[in-house]
Amino acid sequence: MKIIIAGAGEVGSHLAKMLSGEDNEITVIDISQERLDTLSANTDVVTVTGNPSAIHTLLSAGVQDADLFIAVNPSESQDVNIVSAMLAKKLGSKKATARINNEEYLSYENKTIFTEMGIDLLFYPEKIAAGEIVDLLERTASTDSLDFARGKLQLAVFRLEEDSPLIGVNMAQFSQTAAEDGLKYRVVAISRGDDTIIPKFDTKFKYHDLVFIISKREGMEMLMKYIGKKNIEIKNLMILGGSPIGEMVATQLSRRLDSIKIIEINKEKCLELSESLPSNVIVVNGDGRNSDMLLEESIREYDAFVAVTNNSETNILACVAAKRLGIARTIAEVENLEYIRLAESMGVDAVINKKLITAGRIFKFTLSSKVRFIKYMSGTNAEVLEYIVAPDTKITKCPLKDMNFPQHAIIGGIIRGNDSFIAVGDTYIQAYDRVAVFALPEAIKEVDRFFR
Repeated sequence: MKIIIAGAGEVGSHLAKMLSGEDNEITVIDISQERLDTLSANTDVVTVTGNPSAIHTLLSAGVQDADLFIAVNPSESQDVNIVSAMLAKKLGSKKATARINNEEYLSYENKTIFTEMGIDLLFYPEKIAAGEIVDLLERTASTDSLDFARGKLQLAVFRLEEDSPLIGVNMAQFSQTAAEDGLKYRVVAISRGDDTIIPKFDTKFKYHDLVFIISKREGMEMLMKYIGKKNIEIKNLMILGGSPIGEMVATQLSRRLDSIKIIEINKEKCLELSESLPSNVIVVNGDGRNSDMLLEESIREYDAFVAVTNNSETNILACVAAKRLGIARTIAEVENLEYIRLAESMGVDAVINKKLITAGRIFKFTLSSKVRFIKYMSGTNAEVLEYIVAPDTKITKCPLKDMNFPQHAIIGGIIRGNDSFIAVGDTYIQAYDRVAVFALPEAIKEVDRFFR
């Protein structure tokens, strides 16, 4: 697939590295030769220096023959992204997508305008990240979660603490105990250190494992008891950073929570937030990196702490400090990919990364048209995909145990009409089923062939 990326910033560079490993031909456009040189030094891409909204630049990059055009210049360059994506589509690119920073463009009636202009997808990474944080605050027992078919099937990620009943138990024992209580679930993966394991019957659970489990909705509460987890009710929230993410989280939760407090170091930004946010959101000007300041703002009275400044180190350390001050639930925005494992090892309950969120949205365009969505899960480099099964595809030809499915992927659950069930060896997949797949990066293209 020929893919052109406009923008060699953090998001564009991450996408280039990820997509270049999938046998794609990648060209990156950027106005900065320095950024392009940095990217090309360690990634197999073709670079073009120039303004991505200039027609001659787009043509020199080969946009007329492109399968996918991705405009991901920094959020302040929204207009450049929209114009370059629109031009790319008109000049011959089969698909075009653009990063934006205006929530208004995502309304149903406005999205139609951009579709008519030729842009196939608009994505606002900060809005997606805010939505992820809201979900994580509603399901506090897990470090990440995902619903299929409005929650008929649920994928949850649980970290095993030292008091978890699962530690030292193997998969076969866990399955037998759960089956005796009629609990239907599937452990699709275990993340341990830097490794993601597709478990076998003799795989034992260990302290600090991240366990990825698919369950029917009615079984999730009982499943949490087996793992030694329970949800915490969030009534009061403190947010460090008046960034767009922080503002959107506060707006979305203002009707559900008793109180929300935002701490922002920039005084002018505090004034803007005070005017735009609902009355039950308190905005305080101060340096949230200071533990004494957090104590002065009564941090111990809050149930959850979310750090979304533009500095990953600040977010991690602030969450660690909040945890030591007794906060039950902490969430940090961490944009440096190398820091994600560090944050988790330091006790941060959940980590949000805009690059990974964006990558999942865009990677969908490189797979078959039967992929409904794809999401990168925290704590692993694996992806979760949901497919709609087309008639006569390879996946429908025999039961799963005879399928020779890729060893680095696993089918977790199936939704058929109004029914949902956990996939087992004897399961036959039928046309029009919705299938939840967990796959490591090296297996995704092979998995995709089963659904083409």
